[in-house]
Amino acid sequence: MAVNPENISNYAETFIKVLIDYSPKLISAFLIFFAGLYVIRIINRLIRRIMVKRDLDPTLTKFLADILLWVLRVLLFVTFISKLGIETSSFVAILGAMGLAVGLSLQGSLSNFAGGMLIIMFKPFKVGDTIEAQGMIGTVSEIQIFVTKLINANNQTIFVPNGSLSNGVITNYSLQGIRRADLTLSISYDTDIKKAKDIITEVLKNNPKVLKTPEAEVSVKLLTDSSIQLAVRPWANNADFGAVFSDTLESCKLAFDAAGIVIQPFVKEVSGKS
Repeated sequence: MAVNPENISNYAETFIKVLIDYSPKLISAFLIFFAGLYVIRIINRLIRRIMVKRDLDPTLTKFLADILLWVLRVLLFVTFISKLGIETSSFVAILGAMGLAVGLSLQGSLSNFAGGMLIIMFKPFKVGDTIEAQGMIGTVSEIQIFVTKLINANNQTIFVPNGSLSNGVITNYSLQGIRRADLTLSISYDTDIKKAKDIITEVLKNNPKVLKTPEAEVSVKLLTDSSIQLAVRPWANNADFGAVFSDTLESCKLAFDAAGIVIQPFVKEVSGKS
C-alpha cells in the first residue's frame, strides 16, 4: 500500500495544531496535580500533628489521617481530569455505584468498622486492660479497626469482632485499678466460727499484696446441710490479683491444718479469675 506524503503532512499539521491548542490545559492540569499532591502531603502532616497534640488515640489518629489523605486524593484526581476537559459527571456516577455495591457486600465489615470507631472514641477499655466480653476473658493487646485482639491466660490470641463487642456487655477488670477476689471456704459445723474467721483475717494481714484499704471482709456466707460457708473477700492491685487469689487459698489451708480445723470438700470461686 502506497503512503501518500501529503496525507502524512496533513496529519502532522493537525496533530501539532491540536497539541498547541491543548497544551495550556495539559500544562495547567499537571501543575495542579503535582501542586495538589504537595499540598495534600502538608495538610496530612499538619492534621497528624494536631491530633497527636490533642492526645487522640494513635489508632484513631492514623485511621482519620489515612481517610483524609484518600479523600483529598480522590478530589484532586477529579479536579485533574476535569481540567483536562474530560466529563466528570459519569465518573462520579460510577464511583457512587461502586461505593453502593461495596457497601452492600460488606455490611458485616461496616458494622465492625463502626464498632471499632465507637471503641476508639469512647474508650470502654484500652490496650493492656483485662476485659470479659462475648464469653471471652483476656488482656487487650491491640485495638484494630475491625477486630480487637485479646490474649487469654493460656497465651492464646482471640480476635473479637468490634461490631458485636461494641453492642454487647463489657466487663473491664482493670479500669478501677484494684480488684476484689471473692472466695468461699467451707468448714464443718464442729468448727469455732470466730476462731476460723480470726485465722483467715490473720492470713490476709500477713500477705503484703492484700490491700489495707479497702479492708478485706471475712463473714459467714451460707449455712448448708453439710458445712458453714465463709466468704473471704480480699482486695488487691490488678497486677497482684492472681497471686492474692491463689495465695489466700493456700495460706488458709495451711493455717487451718495447723489449728486442726477441717475444711469441707467445697471450695468455690464466686467471680471468675483471669
